[in-house]
Amino acid sequence: MRLRHHVYLSVALTLALAAVAVTPEAGRRRAAHAGSSIRHIVVVVLENEDASRAELQPYMSELAGRGALLRNYHAVAHPSQPNYIAMVAGSTFNLTTNDPVVLDIKHLGDLLEDKGLTWKVYAENYPGNCYLGESAGLQSTGEYVQRHVPFLRFKNIRSDPARCPHVVEAAALDADVAAGTLPGFALYVPNNANNGHDTGVSNADRWLRSRFDPLLSNPKFVDGTLLVVTFDEGTTAGPNIVYTVLVGPGIARGTVSNRFYDHYSLLRTIEEIFGIGTLDRNDRIAETIRDIW
Repeated sequence: MRLRHHVYLSVALTLALAAVAVTPEAGRRRAAHAGSSIRHIVVVVLENEDASRAELQPYMSELAGRGALLRNYHAVAHPSQPNYIAMVAGSTFNLTTNDPVVLDIKHLGDLLEDKGLTWKVYAENYPGNCYLGESAGLQSTGEYVQRHVPFLRFKNIRSDPARCPHVVEAAALDADVAAGTLPGFALYVPNNANNGHDTGVSNADRWLRSRFDPLLSNPKFVDGTLLVVTFDEGTTAGPNIVYTVLVGPGIARGTVSNRFYDHYSLLRTIEEIFGIGTLDRNDRIAETIRDIW
């Protein structure tokens, strides 16, 4: 009997370990399966706040109840710029400042285009016409800054007149929704008033409601669209855990995940949903967001 008991325990342990071993791949399959009903992913990036404060904001709390809240989602660096680069290129490339930089690298836009998929950056106060200045607009009314538009830090975008028009002023989002031409992937970059950088998280929360709540009531936007709201980084003294919520197809209302995720996880999940492969950087080994579908 004692021997049989040990055999049962051994078999049970083996099965348990096997289940753990295949979980990441199963998660990737779930993300890919979710992608069958997701045609658009829109990522909105807010600025410089810890998750503990952001979760208390009225609209951010409401969004968490309408989708999935990732309670253990981490930014990957300080200050802002390396986080934006990491989100779409799978590495910080050892950047430690917000200083201007030009990177001759492959990025998410390249993967999407290689598969015939569309992408766009909607940047508030962006002057258009392949503008490469570091800023535009006034701090008092909301300032565009290039360091929050990572694709314009990439040589093969900024130096190509045929590709830099992927970056447009944010008002174009409404026209694209109305026309049914929302791209496969979209990065929405608020100005430095609306993202909370110069005004605080409460103002960012009010802006988020005014800008995206009408869209979440618009069938032309929500049909097949996964909305992701995150922050570039937490406060410097904090653990760099940032509010991140996903709302869209396949996600049960009020889902909460406590698994460790980060900006590389989001990139890997986007890659899995669209089936575009990886950049073979940190995104290749990152955890797919897998327990919310």
